Amino acid sequence: MAINHELLSDLKFFELYDQDDRQAFAKVVDHILLPTGKVLFERGDPGDALFIVLSGKVELFIRNVAGEKIVFTCAERGDFFGELSIADRGPRTATAVALEDAELISLSRDNLQLFFQKRPDAALDLIAAMATMIRKADEILNKQVSRNVNEEIQENITSFQKIADWIAWFGGSMAFLIINTMWFLGWIIINTFDVGIRQFDPFPFGLLTMIVSLEAIFLSIFVLISQNRQSEKDRVRSEIDYEVNVKAELEIGYLHDKTDRLQEKMLERFAKLEKMLHDRDSVAK
Repeated sequence: MAINHELLSDLKFFELYDQDDRQAFAKVVDHILLPTGKVLFERGDPGDALFIVLSGKVELFIRNVAGEKIVFTCAERGDFFGELSIADRGPRTATAVALEDAELISLSRDNLQLFFQKRPDAALDLIAAMATMIRKADEILNKQVSRNVNEEIQENITSFQKIADWIAWFGGSMAFLIINTMWFLGWIIINTFDVGIRQFDPFPFGLLTMIVSLEAIFLSIFVLISQNRQSEKDRVRSEIDYEVNVKAELEIGYLHDKTDRLQEKMLERFAKLEKMLHDRDSVAK
């Protein structure tokens, strides 16, 4: 359906056109009325047109594998969308739905080529819009990737915490047990028997007792520091587990919705086929 050329006069997309060009262009573009909640196209649909918003708002979004709704942008008056499918002839990469009653202009690929011939610099605007959408997609992707608890904790760890973790790990190893055993035996033997070395800590080994006590105190502190970090890691792991559970629940809901939509489309097609068969039988009779 053609539109009134005056509707194009205050749109940035057509600002360099004169009145004659706008009149000629208004005859070949399509005017679309999109009521609130109506889906213009869905992700995966073939893309054969670019849309410019005359009035109202149109939301462009996708749903990830978990069924979460990710909004790319909300197109308002003067904004355009659907340019990616026009550029590469591929399917739609997002779903467009009207947030409120909207009026749109639809430009086919042929119309867009004609438009670029008259206004070559408009291609730069189209490329800029595509770049903006790609940047938004990259930002959303960075936020949506599931977190790795080990990497997240490792990024915030200090040098002292690394040392505490190593000491706590080494304190629970077989090597630490062997070293302490050899040290204690050697200390006791030197300070109990005459082995040619002066006895510097005779029985009851007061110096050894003090050193062992200090060792136990510092070792327990390092173990507690490491345990606190482990508790923080467990907390982050619990949060990630909760996020995964929520995503799984959303994915199940998304699959239910998708199944319902497929069923509705199948019923509509069956109804059309039944009507066609009925009409054909009526004509045959």
